[in-house]
Order: sequence, then structure tokens, then C-alpha cells
Amino acid sequence: MPTSRVLLWGGLAAAAGGAVLCVLGWYGISGERFAERQLPYLASCTVPGAALIVAGAVLVGAAGRIPVRRPAPAPEAAEDTAPPSSDEPPVRVPGGTLAHRPDCPLVAGRADAEPAGDAELDPCPVCEPWPR
Repeated sequence: MPTSRVLLWGGLAAAAGGAVLCVLGWYGISGERFAERQLPYLASCTVPGAALIVAGAVLVGAAGRIPVRRPAPAPEAAEDTAPPSSDEPPVRVPGGTLAHRPDCPLVAGRADAEPAGDAELDPCPVCEPWPR
């Protein structure tokens, strides 16, 4: 049984038991005229009942904070995660600081991509156009 379900039902049971004790304490106190005869009902029913209500609320609140575990997604195929593998000369985007392979997803299909030439550029971390 999941932990959150145990906390939820335990909290609801504790709160319900506390409510019953508070009602019994109130009923006992209401039948006594003198304060010294009301004190046993207060000590034996009302205070423990209030404590159970608070404990039940804490348990129900804790049940809502437990994260739900979801299954991890299936790992993708190795070919999907491989860097692009074009052997053509590196390209760059005007004003950019990285050199890319022409089939890099960051520059593929861009009309403004131009040959990198002899410019001092850092290699793209996605396509790694040359070894570091």
C-alpha cells in the first residue's frame, strides 16, 4: 500500500476519533454545573480530542506532499543521441562564436549560415565539428 494512502487514511481516522472525543467531552462538561466537576471531562476527552484533530490534519497534509513516482521514460536509441556526422567544412552564423557541422540542428536549414573559414571559433557542444 502506498505511503501517501496510509497517511491519508490514518490522518482521517485520527481526526474523526478526535472529533468524537471532543463531542463526548463537550457533552460531559455541559452536564456539570461546577468547574471542578468539569475538569475531568476536559482533561480526558477535550484536550486529547483536539490533539488528535491536529495530528490528523498534519497526517493528511503530509499525504499531499509526498511526490507521486512516475515510471521513467524509455531510453532513446543510441542513433538519436549521436552528434551530427557531416564531413563538410564547418559553418558559422554571422556574428556567432561557434563553429558547427553543416547538419548541426542549431544551424541546419538556416540560409544565413556561412563557411567558418579561418575564424577563431569555439566548437559547438552539440555537433563537435572537430576534436578539442
